[in-house]
Amino acid sequence: MAKTNNPPTESRLTFGRRLREERHNHDMTLEDLAAASGITWSYIAQVEVGRRNIGVDNMHLLAAGVGVPLRDLL
Repeated sequence: MAKTNNPPTESRLTFGRRLREERHNHDMTLEDLAAASGITWSYIAQVEVGRRNIGVDNMHLLAAGVGVPLRDLL
């Protein structure tokens, strides 16, 4: 997914906040989640602050990486 110049939507911000919260709950670094999900840590960092318009497939990979169902991050 490409970066977007649009301001973050509430949906992107909510997903990013929930992802970071779950990552911290599991004592994971960005690098840990990158290794678990196959997504680069820099992409994950941008998702967490709402800079990326993330697709469903990547949402699923990140949810699996932190060990929660995707619905828990939405």
